[in-house]
Amino acid sequence: MKLYKSNRQASFGFTLIELMIVVAIIGIIAAVAYPSYQEYVRNAKRADAETALMELAHFMERYYTANGRYVDGDGDEPDLPFSQAPRDGGTKTYDIALVEASTSATAYVLQAVPTGSMANDKCGTLTLANTGAKGQKTGMTVAECWKR
Repeated sequence: MKLYKSNRQASFGFTLIELMIVVAIIGIIAAVAYPSYQEYVRNAKRADAETALMELAHFMERYYTANGRYVDGDGDEPDLPFSQAPRDGGTKTYDIALVEASTSATAYVLQAVPTGSMANDKCGTLTLANTGAKGQKTGMTVAECWKR
């Protein structure tokens, strides 16, 4: 009995269809993961703004303790130690300001307005009052926007 050796050699590698299936799977994973990653980044930037507002609230309370009011004797608001978030000099994502000090100088509202990459944030402008009341200027709830 004679054994014939096939002229066909064993082929190694992947077929085109196998490669296309892998590319499709990677595309599906990327389509799901990228929006989640973007939301994670937005939440982190919003947390920076919340932290900055809390730090400025502490500054305002120290100012009140030293002066007995939230504005100076001429009715001018104090100069805030910083006016953006993040405060470490990274790319600015929020402008922060003291927007409202009452005429009796016993109340204030701090505001963080989203700019740059956060301009269209779903939570919009974040506010913090001297009473500790937190707010935002969109249809979202405070609990959804304020994580701290």
